[in-house]
Amino acid sequence: MSLTVKIGKKGIIVLPKAVRDRLGLEEGSLLSIEVRDRELVLKPLDLWDKVWGCCRGSAEEAERELDREEELLWRRRAGQA
Repeated sequence: MSLTVKIGKKGIIVLPKAVRDRLGLEEGSLLSIEVRDRELVLKPLDLWDKVWGCCRGSAEEAERELDREEELLWRRRAGQA
């Protein structure tokens, strides 16, 4: 799939619905961004994959760990901005 999108104010890019649907993205989904030479690579970031393998316990414990990981991610990004 190859589409063209326009960068709006403040660098906002709107992902077409077909792309969001195909990747299962919804409001609040996280994406990692990587710059490779002159390419921009966006990848869905699934913190469940990271948390599930390290958590030994209930789903509630895994969800708490996921919340902590997400908070740390946002704190690191805020420090880089």
